[in-house]
Amino acid sequence: MTHPDPMPDVGSTATSISGASASANASASAGASATSGPSGERTSFRARSGAAFAALAGEGVVRIRNLRYATAGRYGLPRPVALDPDEAAPLLEIRRACPQPASPSARLLGEPLRGVEFDEDCLRLSITRPAEDRGERMPVLVWVHGGSHVSGAGDLAGYDPAALVREQGVLVVAVTSRLGQLGYPTDDAHPANLALHDLIAAFRWVRAHIAEFGGDPERVTAWGQSSGADAIAHVLAADGADGLFRRVILQSAPFGIRRGRAEMQERMRVAAGPLDPAAPIDDVFAAQADAKAAAAGSGLRSAMPFGPRYGRAPLPEEAAVERRWRERAASLDVLVTCNRDETSFFFEVDPKLAALAARPVVGRMLRRLVTSRTTDGVYRRDGRRFARLLASAGANVRFGEFDGHPAGGSLGSTHAIELALLFPAAEAWAGTPLLAPHGDEALVEAGSALRAAWGGFARDGRIADTAVPTGSGWTGGLRVLGA
Repeated sequence: MTHPDPMPDVGSTATSISGASASANASASAGASATSGPSGERTSFRARSGAAFAALAGEGVVRIRNLRYATAGRYGLPRPVALDPDEAAPLLEIRRACPQPASPSARLLGEPLRGVEFDEDCLRLSITRPAEDRGERMPVLVWVHGGSHVSGAGDLAGYDPAALVREQGVLVVAVTSRLGQLGYPTDDAHPANLALHDLIAAFRWVRAHIAEFGGDPERVTAWGQSSGADAIAHVLAADGADGLFRRVILQSAPFGIRRGRAEMQERMRVAAGPLDPAAPIDDVFAAQADAKAAAAGSGLRSAMPFGPRYGRAPLPEEAAVERRWRERAASLDVLVTCNRDETSFFFEVDPKLAALAARPVVGRMLRRLVTSRTTDGVYRRDGRRFARLLASAGANVRFGEFDGHPAGGSLGSTHAIELALLFPAAEAWAGTPLLAPHGDEALVEAGSALRAAWGGFARDGRIADTAVPTGSGWTGGLRVLGA
Protein backbone atom coordinates (compact mmCIF):
# COMPACT_ATOMS: atom_id res chain seq x y z
CA MET A 1 0.00 0.00 0.00
CA THR A 2 1.26 3.48 -0.80
CA HIS A 3 0.20 6.85 0.52
CA PRO A 4 -0.48 10.05 -1.42
CA ASP A 5 2.06 12.81 -0.97
CA PRO A 6 0.97 15.31 1.70
CA MET A 7 2.12 18.11 -0.61
CA PRO A 8 3.37 18.17 -4.21
CA ASP A 9 6.59 16.14 -4.34
CA VAL A 10 7.88 17.22 -0.93
CA GLY A 11 10.37 14.37 -1.12
CA SER A 12 12.16 15.84 -4.11
CA THR A 13 12.94 18.96 -2.12
CA ALA A 14 13.57 17.58 1.34
CA THR A 15 17.22 16.87 1.99
CA SER A 16 16.57 13.82 4.13
CA ILE A 17 13.42 12.53 5.78
CA SER A 18 15.56 10.18 7.83
CA GLY A 19 18.81 12.07 7.83
CA ALA A 20 18.78 13.99 11.08
CA SER A 21 21.20 11.95 13.08
CA ALA A 22 24.58 13.06 11.66
CA SER A 23 26.25 14.47 8.58
CA ALA A 24 29.69 15.53 7.45
CA ASN A 25 31.98 16.08 4.53
CA ALA A 26 34.45 13.31 3.87
CA SER A 27 37.26 15.81 4.18
CA ALA A 28 35.87 17.63 7.19
CA SER A 29 38.15 15.88 9.65
CA ALA A 30 41.20 17.67 8.28
CA GLY A 31 42.19 20.35 10.72
CA ALA A 32 39.30 19.65 13.07
CA SER A 33 39.66 20.20 16.76
CA ALA A 34 41.48 17.43 18.61
CA THR A 35 39.04 17.85 21.48
CA SER A 36 36.46 16.09 19.32
CA GLY A 37 38.03 12.73 20.23
CA PRO A 38 36.79 10.68 23.18
CA SER A 39 38.23 11.50 26.58
CA GLY A 40 39.28 9.29 29.46
CA GLU A 41 42.32 7.79 31.10
CA ARG A 42 44.10 5.09 29.15
CA THR A 43 43.79 1.75 30.87
CA SER A 44 43.58 -1.96 30.13
CA PHE A 45 40.35 -3.93 30.26
CA ARG A 46 40.71 -7.59 31.17
CA ALA A 47 38.16 -9.71 29.30
CA ARG A 48 36.64 -12.87 30.72
CA SER A 49 39.17 -14.97 28.78
CA GLY A 50 42.05 -12.99 30.29
CA ALA A 51 42.82 -11.06 27.10
CA ALA A 52 43.77 -7.42 27.70
CA PHE A 53 42.13 -4.70 25.57
CA ALA A 54 43.23 -1.07 25.43
CA ALA A 55 40.48 1.06 26.94
CA LEU A 56 39.54 4.53 28.17
CA ALA A 57 38.18 4.94 31.71
CA GLY A 58 36.24 7.90 33.09
CA GLU A 59 32.76 9.15 34.02
CA GLY A 60 32.04 5.82 35.70
CA VAL A 61 32.43 3.82 32.48
CA VAL A 62 35.05 1.93 30.49
CA ARG A 63 35.20 2.26 26.71
CA ILE A 64 36.74 -0.39 24.45
CA ARG A 65 36.73 1.31 21.08
CA ASN A 66 36.92 0.62 17.35
CA LEU A 67 37.00 -3.17 17.56
CA ARG A 68 36.86 -4.68 14.10
CA TYR A 69 33.78 -6.92 13.71
CA ALA A 70 34.37 -7.76 10.03
CA THR A 71 36.46 -6.76 7.06
CA ALA A 72 35.45 -6.05 3.47
CA GLY A 73 36.83 -4.65 0.27
CA ARG A 74 34.87 -1.98 -1.55
CA TYR A 75 31.55 -3.47 -2.73
CA GLY A 76 32.48 -6.79 -1.15
CA LEU A 77 30.56 -8.80 1.43
CA PRO A 78 31.80 -8.53 5.03
CA ARG A 79 34.03 -11.36 6.23
CA PRO A 80 34.17 -12.33 9.92
CA VAL A 81 37.42 -11.79 11.80
CA ALA A 82 38.90 -13.27 14.95
CA LEU A 83 38.72 -11.22 18.14
CA ASP A 84 42.06 -9.39 18.31
CA PRO A 85 42.92 -7.46 21.51
CA ASP A 86 45.74 -5.53 19.81
CA GLU A 87 44.36 -4.54 16.40
CA ALA A 88 42.24 -1.61 17.60
CA ALA A 89 44.67 -0.19 20.17
CA PRO A 90 46.04 2.52 17.82
CA LEU A 91 42.46 3.71 17.19
CA LEU A 92 41.52 4.07 20.85
CA GLU A 93 41.17 7.87 20.74
CA ILE A 94 39.90 8.20 17.15
CA ARG A 95 36.34 8.52 15.93
CA ARG A 96 35.92 6.77 12.60
CA ALA A 97 33.15 6.93 10.01
CA CYS A 98 32.45 5.66 6.51
CA PRO A 99 33.37 8.29 3.89
CA GLN A 100 30.33 10.43 3.12
CA PRO A 101 29.34 13.68 1.41
CA ALA A 102 28.19 16.71 3.38
CA SER A 103 24.59 17.17 4.50
CA PRO A 104 22.71 20.38 5.37
CA SER A 105 21.52 18.74 8.60
CA ALA A 106 24.95 19.23 10.18
CA ARG A 107 24.39 22.85 11.23
CA LEU A 108 21.10 22.14 12.99
CA LEU A 109 22.73 19.27 14.87
CA GLY A 110 25.81 21.21 15.92
CA GLU A 111 28.28 19.78 13.37
CA PRO A 112 28.29 16.31 14.95
CA LEU A 113 31.14 14.90 12.85
CA ARG A 114 33.80 17.43 13.77
CA GLY A 115 37.13 15.70 14.23
CA VAL A 116 36.01 12.40 12.73
CA GLU A 117 38.38 10.33 10.61
CA PHE A 118 36.80 8.99 7.40
CA ASP A 119 37.99 5.59 6.21
CA GLU A 120 36.44 2.73 4.27
CA ASP A 121 37.92 0.44 6.92
CA CYS A 122 34.90 1.29 9.05
CA LEU A 123 33.36 -2.06 10.02
CA ARG A 124 34.01 -1.38 13.67
CA LEU A 125 32.15 -1.17 16.93
CA SER A 126 32.76 0.43 20.31
CA ILE A 127 31.72 -0.96 23.69
CA THR A 128 30.83 1.16 26.70
CA ARG A 129 30.28 -0.67 29.98
CA PRO A 130 30.13 0.32 33.67
CA ALA A 131 33.49 0.74 35.34
CA GLU A 132 32.26 -1.30 38.30
CA ASP A 133 32.18 -5.03 37.71
CA ARG A 134 28.92 -6.14 39.27
CA GLY A 135 29.68 -9.81 38.82
CA GLU A 136 26.74 -10.55 36.54
CA ARG A 137 26.14 -10.37 32.83
CA MET A 138 24.55 -7.11 31.77
CA PRO A 139 21.80 -6.36 29.24
CA VAL A 140 23.23 -5.23 25.91
CA LEU A 141 21.93 -2.44 23.68
CA VAL A 142 23.36 -2.43 20.15
CA TRP A 143 23.05 1.12 18.80
CA VAL A 144 22.50 1.66 15.06
CA HIS A 145 22.62 5.34 14.12
CA GLY A 146 20.40 7.22 11.69
CA GLY A 147 21.38 9.48 8.80
CA SER A 148 19.20 8.48 5.83
CA HIS A 149 21.57 5.57 5.10
CA VAL A 150 24.10 8.12 3.78
CA SER A 151 25.56 9.92 6.81
CA GLY A 152 26.70 9.47 10.38
CA ALA A 153 28.64 6.95 12.46
CA GLY A 154 27.92 4.91 15.55
CA ASP A 155 30.49 6.25 17.97
CA LEU A 156 30.09 10.03 17.75
CA ALA A 157 30.39 12.44 20.65
CA GLY A 158 26.66 13.14 20.41
CA TYR A 159 25.98 9.41 20.85
CA ASP A 160 28.01 9.06 24.05
CA PRO A 161 26.08 6.49 26.14
CA ALA A 162 28.02 7.07 29.38
CA ALA A 163 25.00 8.34 31.36
CA LEU A 164 22.75 5.48 30.21
CA VAL A 165 25.44 2.88 30.95
CA ARG A 166 26.37 4.33 34.33
CA GLU A 167 22.81 4.82 35.56
CA GLN A 168 21.22 1.65 34.23
CA GLY A 169 23.99 -0.91 34.50
CA VAL A 170 23.77 -1.83 30.82
CA LEU A 171 26.38 -2.33 28.13
CA VAL A 172 26.09 -0.32 24.88
CA VAL A 173 27.65 -1.41 21.59
CA ALA A 174 27.82 1.34 18.94
CA VAL A 175 28.09 0.01 15.38
CA THR A 176 29.52 1.77 12.35
CA SER A 177 28.88 0.35 8.88
CA ARG A 178 28.97 1.36 5.23
CA LEU A 179 26.74 4.12 3.84
CA GLY A 180 25.40 5.48 0.56
CA GLN A 181 26.87 3.95 -2.59
CA LEU A 182 29.38 2.08 -0.42
CA GLY A 183 26.62 0.48 1.65
CA TYR A 184 23.79 0.24 -0.90
CA PRO A 185 25.42 0.07 -4.34
CA THR A 186 22.94 0.97 -7.07
CA ASP A 187 24.35 -1.19 -9.87
CA ASP A 188 23.63 -4.88 -10.42
CA ALA A 189 27.24 -6.05 -10.48
CA HIS A 190 27.65 -5.91 -6.70
CA PRO A 191 25.63 -7.05 -3.67
CA ALA A 192 22.87 -4.48 -3.18
CA ASN A 193 22.43 -4.50 0.60
CA LEU A 194 25.97 -4.43 1.92
CA ALA A 195 25.04 -2.26 4.90
CA LEU A 196 22.50 -4.87 6.03
CA HIS A 197 25.12 -7.59 5.64
CA ASP A 198 27.42 -5.40 7.76
CA LEU A 199 24.83 -5.12 10.53
CA ILE A 200 24.16 -8.84 10.52
CA ALA A 201 27.91 -9.41 10.85
CA ALA A 202 28.00 -6.98 13.78
CA PHE A 203 25.11 -8.71 15.56
CA ARG A 204 26.82 -12.07 15.02
CA TRP A 205 30.00 -10.63 16.54
CA VAL A 206 28.02 -9.44 19.54
CA ARG A 207 26.39 -12.84 19.90
CA ALA A 208 29.77 -14.57 19.83
CA HIS A 209 31.91 -12.18 21.87
CA ILE A 210 29.92 -9.85 24.10
CA ALA A 211 30.16 -12.16 27.13
CA GLU A 212 33.91 -11.45 27.09
CA PHE A 213 33.08 -7.88 28.05
CA GLY A 214 30.41 -8.64 30.64
CA GLY A 215 27.38 -8.58 28.36
CA ASP A 216 24.58 -11.12 28.26
CA PRO A 217 24.19 -12.57 24.73
CA GLU A 218 20.67 -13.72 25.65
CA ARG A 219 19.57 -10.14 26.43
CA VAL A 220 20.56 -8.19 23.34
CA THR A 221 18.40 -5.25 22.27
CA ALA A 222 18.72 -3.97 18.71
CA TRP A 223 18.29 -0.21 19.09
CA GLY A 224 18.06 2.21 16.20
CA GLN A 225 16.79 5.65 15.30
CA SER A 226 15.55 6.93 11.95
CA SER A 227 17.32 5.06 9.12
CA GLY A 228 19.04 2.99 11.81
CA ALA A 229 15.60 1.81 12.93
CA ASP A 230 14.72 1.17 9.28
CA ALA A 231 17.83 -0.98 8.92
CA ILE A 232 17.00 -3.01 12.04
CA ALA A 233 13.45 -3.60 10.81
CA HIS A 234 14.91 -4.99 7.60
CA VAL A 235 17.43 -7.14 9.46
CA LEU A 236 14.34 -8.65 11.13
CA ALA A 237 13.22 -9.75 7.68
CA ALA A 238 16.65 -10.84 6.45
CA ASP A 239 18.09 -14.29 5.83
CA GLY A 240 20.64 -15.37 8.41
CA ALA A 241 19.38 -13.10 11.20
CA ASP A 242 17.45 -15.58 13.35
CA GLY A 243 18.18 -15.40 17.06
CA LEU A 244 20.61 -12.50 16.96
CA PHE A 245 18.63 -10.32 19.38
CA ARG A 246 15.75 -10.68 21.81
CA ARG A 247 14.46 -7.12 21.96
CA VAL A 248 14.03 -4.21 19.57
CA ILE A 249 13.72 -0.43 20.06
CA LEU A 250 12.81 1.47 16.90
CA GLN A 251 12.71 5.27 17.15
CA SER A 252 11.33 7.30 14.24
CA ALA A 253 11.53 4.51 11.67
CA PRO A 254 10.30 5.82 8.28
CA PHE A 255 7.99 2.87 7.60
CA GLY A 256 5.74 5.02 5.44
CA ILE A 257 8.31 5.21 2.62
CA ARG A 258 9.68 1.67 2.62
CA ARG A 259 7.32 0.26 -0.03
CA GLY A 260 7.02 0.91 -3.76
CA ARG A 261 10.65 1.91 -4.30
CA ALA A 262 11.63 -0.37 -7.19
CA GLU A 263 10.96 2.13 -10.00
CA MET A 264 12.93 4.83 -8.19
CA GLN A 265 15.80 2.44 -7.56
CA GLU A 266 15.90 1.49 -11.24
CA ARG A 267 16.24 5.17 -12.21
CA MET A 268 19.05 5.46 -9.70
CA ARG A 269 20.82 2.44 -11.19
CA VAL A 270 20.70 3.86 -14.69
CA ALA A 271 21.82 7.34 -13.62
CA ALA A 272 24.80 6.18 -11.55
CA GLY A 273 25.95 3.61 -14.10
CA PRO A 274 28.49 0.84 -13.42
CA LEU A 275 30.45 1.22 -10.18
CA ASP A 276 34.21 0.72 -10.33
CA PRO A 277 35.66 -0.73 -7.10
CA ALA A 278 38.98 0.99 -7.86
CA ALA A 279 37.55 4.47 -8.51
CA PRO A 280 38.60 7.44 -6.36
CA ILE A 281 36.20 8.24 -3.56
CA ASP A 282 35.16 11.47 -5.29
CA ASP A 283 33.89 9.36 -8.19
CA VAL A 284 31.85 7.31 -5.73
CA PHE A 285 30.33 10.52 -4.37
CA ALA A 286 29.60 11.73 -7.90
CA ALA A 287 27.75 8.48 -8.68
CA GLN A 288 25.86 8.85 -5.41
CA ALA A 289 24.83 12.39 -6.34
CA ASP A 290 23.68 11.25 -9.79
CA ALA A 291 21.60 8.48 -8.23
CA LYS A 292 20.07 10.87 -5.70
CA ALA A 293 19.12 13.34 -8.44
CA ALA A 294 17.49 10.56 -10.44
CA ALA A 295 15.34 9.64 -7.43
CA ALA A 296 13.50 12.97 -7.61
CA GLY A 297 9.85 12.66 -8.51
CA SER A 298 9.07 9.72 -6.24
CA GLY A 299 7.35 11.81 -3.60
CA LEU A 300 8.47 11.36 -0.03
CA ARG A 301 10.53 8.31 -0.99
CA SER A 302 12.88 10.65 -2.83
CA ALA A 303 13.91 12.13 0.49
CA MET A 304 15.62 8.86 1.50
CA PRO A 305 16.61 7.31 -1.84
CA PHE A 306 19.34 5.00 -0.56
CA GLY A 307 18.39 2.02 1.54
CA PRO A 308 17.37 -1.64 1.39
CA ARG A 309 16.48 -3.22 -1.94
CA TYR A 310 13.93 -6.02 -1.85
CA GLY A 311 14.57 -9.27 -3.66
CA ARG A 312 18.33 -8.88 -3.27
CA ALA A 313 20.21 -10.81 -0.57
CA PRO A 314 19.65 -10.93 2.33
CA LEU A 315 16.07 -9.66 1.80
CA PRO A 316 13.05 -11.44 0.33
CA GLU A 317 10.80 -9.88 -2.28
CA GLU A 318 8.79 -6.91 -1.02
CA ALA A 319 5.55 -8.93 -0.87
CA ALA A 320 7.17 -11.45 1.51
CA VAL A 321 8.60 -9.01 4.06
CA GLU A 322 5.57 -8.85 6.33
CA ARG A 323 5.32 -12.65 6.36
CA ARG A 324 8.94 -12.82 7.50
CA TRP A 325 8.19 -10.31 10.27
CA ARG A 326 5.26 -12.42 11.45
CA GLU A 327 7.39 -15.55 11.47
CA ARG A 328 9.92 -13.96 13.83
CA ALA A 329 7.56 -11.93 15.98
CA ALA A 330 6.71 -14.44 18.72
CA SER A 331 10.18 -14.36 20.27
CA LEU A 332 10.46 -10.56 20.42
CA ASP A 333 9.87 -7.69 22.82
CA VAL A 334 9.40 -4.55 20.71
CA LEU A 335 9.16 -0.82 21.44
CA VAL A 336 8.25 1.42 18.50
CA THR A 337 8.22 5.20 18.94
CA CYS A 338 7.76 8.31 16.85
CA ASN A 339 7.94 12.00 17.66
CA ARG A 340 4.89 14.24 17.49
CA ASP A 341 6.46 16.80 15.13
CA GLU A 342 9.03 14.72 13.25
CA THR A 343 9.15 16.66 10.02
CA SER A 344 9.40 20.16 11.47
CA PHE A 345 13.12 19.37 11.36
CA PHE A 346 13.20 19.60 7.59
CA PHE A 347 11.82 23.13 7.49
CA GLU A 348 15.15 24.10 9.06
CA VAL A 349 17.38 22.33 6.53
CA ASP A 350 15.52 22.56 3.21
CA PRO A 351 15.36 25.98 1.52
CA LYS A 352 12.08 25.30 -0.33
CA LEU A 353 10.31 24.18 2.84
CA ALA A 354 11.76 27.16 4.70
CA ALA A 355 10.38 29.49 2.01
CA LEU A 356 6.97 27.85 2.35
CA ALA A 357 6.95 28.46 6.10
CA ALA A 358 8.07 32.07 5.59
CA ARG A 359 5.07 33.06 3.48
CA PRO A 360 3.18 36.00 4.95
CA VAL A 361 0.03 35.23 6.92
CA VAL A 362 -0.31 31.57 5.90
CA GLY A 363 3.27 30.35 6.45
CA ARG A 364 2.87 29.26 10.05
CA MET A 365 -0.39 27.46 9.32
CA LEU A 366 1.14 25.69 6.29
CA ARG A 367 4.10 24.59 8.38
CA ARG A 368 1.85 23.05 11.02
CA LEU A 369 -0.32 21.33 8.41
CA VAL A 370 2.58 19.91 6.41
CA THR A 371 4.40 18.79 9.55
CA SER A 372 1.32 16.99 10.84
CA ARG A 373 0.53 15.24 7.57
CA THR A 374 4.07 14.21 6.69
CA THR A 375 4.81 13.04 10.23
CA ASP A 376 1.75 10.85 10.02
CA GLY A 377 2.49 9.62 6.50
CA VAL A 378 6.17 8.82 7.00
CA TYR A 379 6.40 7.81 10.66
CA ARG A 380 3.30 7.52 12.84
CA ARG A 381 0.72 5.67 10.77
CA ASP A 382 2.90 2.87 9.42
CA GLY A 383 4.93 2.69 12.62
CA ARG A 384 1.71 1.91 14.45
CA ARG A 385 0.78 -0.55 11.70
CA PHE A 386 4.13 -2.36 12.08
CA ALA A 387 3.61 -2.56 15.85
CA ARG A 388 0.15 -4.05 15.40
CA LEU A 389 1.39 -6.56 12.84
CA LEU A 390 4.03 -7.91 15.22
CA ALA A 391 1.61 -7.92 18.15
CA SER A 392 -0.90 -9.94 16.12
CA ALA A 393 1.83 -12.53 15.51
CA GLY A 394 2.69 -12.92 19.20
CA ALA A 395 5.30 -10.26 19.94
CA ASN A 396 5.21 -8.23 23.15
CA VAL A 397 4.81 -4.77 21.64
CA ARG A 398 4.46 -1.21 22.90
CA PHE A 399 4.00 1.88 20.75
CA GLY A 400 4.89 5.30 22.08
CA GLU A 401 4.69 8.89 20.90
CA PHE A 402 7.25 11.39 22.17
CA ASP A 403 5.98 14.94 22.61
CA GLY A 404 8.88 16.22 24.71
CA HIS A 405 10.79 19.34 23.73
CA PRO A 406 12.76 22.20 25.29
CA ALA A 407 10.53 24.79 26.92
CA GLY A 408 10.10 27.69 24.51
CA GLY A 409 11.54 25.78 21.55
CA SER A 410 10.20 26.51 18.06
CA LEU A 411 10.60 23.03 16.56
CA GLY A 412 8.35 21.13 18.93
CA SER A 413 9.02 17.41 19.30
CA THR A 414 11.03 17.23 16.13
CA HIS A 415 13.02 14.44 14.52
CA ALA A 416 16.04 13.31 16.58
CA ILE A 417 15.39 15.67 19.49
CA GLU A 418 15.07 12.82 22.02
CA LEU A 419 18.61 11.66 21.24
CA ALA A 420 20.02 14.47 23.37
CA LEU A 421 18.17 13.02 26.39
CA LEU A 422 19.30 9.45 25.75
CA PHE A 423 22.90 10.51 25.00
CA PRO A 424 23.27 13.64 27.18
CA ALA A 425 26.87 14.54 26.31
CA ALA A 426 26.92 18.19 27.38
CA GLU A 427 29.88 19.29 25.25
CA ALA A 428 28.55 17.63 22.09
CA TRP A 429 25.08 19.16 22.34
CA ALA A 430 26.04 22.60 23.73
CA GLY A 431 24.64 25.41 21.57
CA THR A 432 22.99 23.00 19.13
CA PRO A 433 20.18 24.85 17.29
CA LEU A 434 18.01 21.72 17.57
CA LEU A 435 17.78 22.30 21.35
CA ALA A 436 17.24 26.07 21.35
CA PRO A 437 16.69 28.10 23.36
CA HIS A 438 17.93 26.33 26.52
CA GLY A 439 17.31 22.62 26.08
CA ASP A 440 21.02 21.82 26.23
CA GLU A 441 21.56 23.15 29.76
CA ALA A 442 20.56 20.16 31.94
CA LEU A 443 20.31 17.15 29.65
CA VAL A 444 21.34 14.55 32.23
CA GLU A 445 18.52 15.57 34.56
CA ALA A 446 16.01 16.18 31.78
CA GLY A 447 16.40 12.70 30.30
CA SER A 448 16.84 10.54 33.40
CA ALA A 449 13.33 9.01 33.23
CA LEU A 450 13.65 8.26 29.51
CA ARG A 451 17.01 6.54 30.02
CA ALA A 452 15.52 4.55 32.89
CA ALA A 453 12.70 3.40 30.61
CA TRP A 454 15.17 2.30 27.91
CA GLY A 455 17.35 0.54 30.48
CA GLY A 456 14.35 -1.24 31.98
CA PHE A 457 13.20 -2.40 28.57
CA ALA A 458 16.66 -3.80 27.84
CA ARG A 459 16.56 -5.74 31.12
CA ASP A 460 13.12 -7.34 30.95
CA GLY A 461 11.27 -6.17 27.84
CA ARG A 462 8.78 -4.00 29.70
CA ILE A 463 7.98 -0.32 29.95
CA ALA A 464 6.56 0.10 33.43
CA ASP A 465 4.84 3.46 32.98
CA THR A 466 2.31 4.73 30.48
CA ALA A 467 3.91 8.18 30.63
CA VAL A 468 7.65 8.86 30.80
CA PRO A 469 8.23 12.54 31.60
CA THR A 470 11.06 14.85 30.71
CA GLY A 471 12.33 17.40 33.20
CA SER A 472 14.65 20.33 33.94
CA GLY A 473 13.91 22.82 31.16
CA TRP A 474 11.87 20.45 29.00
CA THR A 475 8.16 19.81 28.75
CA GLY A 476 6.19 16.73 27.67
CA GLY A 477 7.55 13.21 27.39
CA LEU A 478 6.79 9.76 26.04
CA ARG A 479 3.21 8.47 26.01
CA VAL A 480 3.30 4.66 25.95
CA LEU A 481 0.38 2.79 24.43
CA GLY A 482 -0.39 -0.78 23.59
CA ALA A 483 0.16 -1.81 19.98
